[in-house]
Amino acid sequence: EPLPRVLLALSLVLLALCLGRPQVEGAVMPEDTQGVDIVVALDLSTSMRAADFKGFDRLFVAKEVISDFIMSRKNDRIGLVVFARDAFTQAPLTLDYMLLRNLIQELKTGVIEDGTAIGNGLAVSLNRLRDSTAKSRIVILVTDGDNNAGQIAPEQSAEIAQKMGVKVFTILVGRGGKVPYPTGQDLFGNPTYEMVDLPVNIPLLRQISTVTGAQMFLAADRETLAAS
Repeated sequence: EPLPRVLLALSLVLLALCLGRPQVEGAVMPEDTQGVDIVVALDLSTSMRAADFKGFDRLFVAKEVISDFIMSRKNDRIGLVVFARDAFTQAPLTLDYMLLRNLIQELKTGVIEDGTAIGNGLAVSLNRLRDSTAKSRIVILVTDGDNNAGQIAPEQSAEIAQKMGVKVFTILVGRGGKVPYPTGQDLFGNPTYEMVDLPVNIPLLRQISTVTGAQMFLAADRETLAAS
């Protein structure tokens, strides 16, 4: 199977169910209905190169999931924040979904100094929502590991989100323990891998979501996602 499409589809369904606004059967929503303001915070640490999705790396799968999710929205302003050792705004809140998708497809690891500053990534995302007047404000935090960098603790950022009334949905991409990590190429140009131990912190991500009244999702493989 060239790509875990079931994983992508389930991720999209879960997020759509969580973020979608209530609808009445047969009701017609006016085109100018105010949507939700959403910021996607994506981890670009080098551990996202781990290829534990049937040969595809975590970043590739995450970008596919996020792109599909963005293109499924309507009337929702979406922003993009990226983080590794520090965090930066890649795109402010916008309705230009094609622009966002193109920006996401160009993202790669190694551009930002390595590390996983979850607290910083969440803080920058919250800053993008600070002046939002939308009735619902949401952050989707996509990461594959544990906080090991940054000036702001994830718990502190979660408390700020709770006070702001912002829900933070966290998605853990990949699994903990030993996973295949690229080391180079063989004589025929094929990628080579070695098994490396990459830590995750599920309790931390669950705490962030719980404090803000949201949910955490595991995207380690198709089976665990389906059971989430």
